[in-house]
Amino acid sequence: MTDIDVLTLRAAYDNQLRPEIPDPVPAGVTVERDGPLVRIIGLDAGGFLTYRDLGGLAGDALDELIARQVELFGQRGQSVEWKLNGHDEPADLPDRLRAAGFVAQDRETVVIGPVAPLAAALPVAPEGVRLREVTSGADLERIAAMEEEVWQEDRSHLVTGLAKEIDADPHSITVVVAEAGETVVSAGWVRFPPNTGFGTLWGGSTLPQWRRKGIYRALVTYRARLADQRGRTLLQVDASEDSRPILQWLGLVPVTTTTPYVYTP
Repeated sequence: MTDIDVLTLRAAYDNQLRPEIPDPVPAGVTVERDGPLVRIIGLDAGGFLTYRDLGGLAGDALDELIARQVELFGQRGQSVEWKLNGHDEPADLPDRLRAAGFVAQDRETVVIGPVAPLAAALPVAPEGVRLREVTSGADLERIAAMEEEVWQEDRSHLVTGLAKEIDADPHSITVVVAEAGETVVSAGWVRFPPNTGFGTLWGGSTLPQWRRKGIYRALVTYRARLADQRGRTLLQVDASEDSRPILQWLGLVPVTTTTPYVYTP
């Protein structure tokens, strides 16, 4: 793929998916604006800060914007994530976030690719594993338990966050589990942001003993078929270093990076 194609995909990502605001906004979630910044509270364990761009904000004005978020979430006693993309301006934004007390987490790669080739492939799971769409609280609890086993940290926020999205609009998100008998071995979800050509893929954590069996690939192709059925033409994923090689092999292209910067009071 040429540089021009990558730039075109990145522009589609910026123009269609950013800022990442849930639509419709689930009950109990607030969306606030502070200049170019969008502040989302109540969807996840902590707050979330997103934007299309910062509108040229720099220097002291940018520091003041960052400081307001630190003050607000400090008063709330709640952590907050500033989602920083690799092509965001100004170039010294990471330095300014660190100076304000934000800590960089693992960097991921934003990959984008066409839906059609993946949707044409059959989502073949290994023998003994089935893929199933779920909505119930009990199944969301099973997903959180699987993720807690994988990551060795609390993932209970997934239960409430996904349930809020499903309740707000069951057509905006589809959650899929991979099961071996009664055990959830992997899970992922696809969101369908309104007024875009995208399906966006999330999740994909897999129990260690079930990796390298094609389960993640099957979940990707299954969700690609769902996106195709909705008339979506592009898939987007914030890919970890574990999933990025698989997604590139499946035809998705790196267009930028994304790094969560987290402030914890």
